[in-house]
Amino acid sequence: MPYLALDTTTEHLSLAVTTPAGVLARDWLVGQKHAERTLPEIEALLADGGIGRADLEGIVYGMGPGSFTGLRIGCGIAQGLAFGLGIKLVGVSTLLALAEGCGAERVYTCLDARMNQVYAAAYQRDGEGWREAIAPVVCDPDTVAVPDSQDWIGVGSGFGAYGDALAARLGDTLAGVRPEPFPHARHLLALALPVFARGEALAPEDAPLTYLRDKVALKTHERAKA
Repeated sequence: MPYLALDTTTEHLSLAVTTPAGVLARDWLVGQKHAERTLPEIEALLADGGIGRADLEGIVYGMGPGSFTGLRIGCGIAQGLAFGLGIKLVGVSTLLALAEGCGAERVYTCLDARMNQVYAAAYQRDGEGWREAIAPVVCDPDTVAVPDSQDWIGVGSGFGAYGDALAARLGDTLAGVRPEPFPHARHLLALALPVFARGEALAPEDAPLTYLRDKVALKTHERAKA
């Protein structure tokens, strides 16, 4: 059963779809051109996978945190497709997707939030899933929460943009840093498929977005009033 995933929360566009041969995934550095690129690239990806829109069983999207405009574009496209096809959605945290793609047991995720701030959270592998060790927050790099243990791997663009400040703050709790990774749709898929299997996917109108800067996760009708 094909499931489509998309992430537009950073300067990258990331897409993935499940096929009988496995997951087909592609990523592009698009800057601020998500609105122009996303739908055409989805159509190309589905065609390359031999999948029609009507074959899709569900859609996964990056629910944030991330670029305010990128969040709305990605969620809007996911909702539009889901409404038209009569299927459900699963939103996945971009910070958790970073952890999923890291391959480490303890991951300190950190994305550049601009305005001299970062989106940060920490996750520890717990069986087949993840346990939230530090809840997602937006803050200055020199005020991020410090884990109470060591051997964490720092992942994400925040470590590239504010590496010195984060290193000074987190000290020897970090065993290494990987600033290059961004939220990949293939990792959103990996996190979302169990949610679909449990029957916990949402109707398109209930799809949330996480705006840490506003400290809210809004549904469609709530965003219309914002």
